[in-house]
Amino acid sequence: MSLRHDALTDELFRSILALSSVEECYRYFEDLCTNKEVRDFGQRLEVARMLAQGSSYQRVTEATGVSSATVGRVKRCLDYGTGGYRMILKRLGEEGNDGDSERG
Repeated sequence: MSLRHDALTDELFRSILALSSVEECYRYFEDLCTNKEVRDFGQRLEVARMLAQGSSYQRVTEATGVSSATVGRVKRCLDYGTGGYRMILKRLGEEGNDGDSERG
């Protein structure tokens, strides 16, 4: 299911793009999200990083503490999604050698 493009979502993304430091992100996301939501986002990024580097589902689950269902969802996004994870991992200089470059 793709993200709905609308004015509220556009404004949310523009607000995130307006942040200029990690400290600003902490401040904004602490107001915007619950601690669990932010932690979940971070875990998903770590899962994507590990999978892109070739780690097994079992290794990822053990290292991150996320469920196998979450690992599977992130893997599906890496393989068949819009390319968002791979784009970010590439920009962070952390994409594994098994992935393709940006999709889309």
